[in-house]
Amino acid sequence: MANISKVTNSKFKDNRFKAFVNIMYTANWLSNKQVLFFKPFDISPQQHNILRILRGAGEPLKVQTVKERMIERAPNVTRLMDKLISKELIARKACKTDRRVVHINITKKGLALLKDIDVVFNSDILEQITQEEAEQLSNLLDKIR
Repeated sequence: MANISKVTNSKFKDNRFKAFVNIMYTANWLSNKQVLFFKPFDISPQQHNILRILRGAGEPLKVQTVKERMIERAPNVTRLMDKLISKELIARKACKTDRRVVHINITKKGLALLKDIDVVFNSDILEQITQEEAEQLSNLLDKIR
């Protein structure tokens, strides 16, 4: 990919502003790549994130807990979950002690889908950087936040 100055045909007032524009541009680029990747699996990147959270938990989670753990905290999490339920990838489970609380669990079909995705998912997007550079990038992004 070309230098951000060339891509945007811009000159920047300083390197911090250039870095900011570069982060925003790259975030959008990555988002578009994700959408295209998940399209054949008939899920969105946000739905994949929900499935990964539930698989990682290894037990049913409260809806609120899933929301808190999401990478992209979308206000439409309930709608995303409804779609996953209609595809039989997750299931709702009422809490026995508090009927106001709903737990979400990943189904066998959801686990199978994640397994299929794991087979073809790799980090080709970042293959041009070394493991050390990836660690440095991750540390810098953590520092920004």
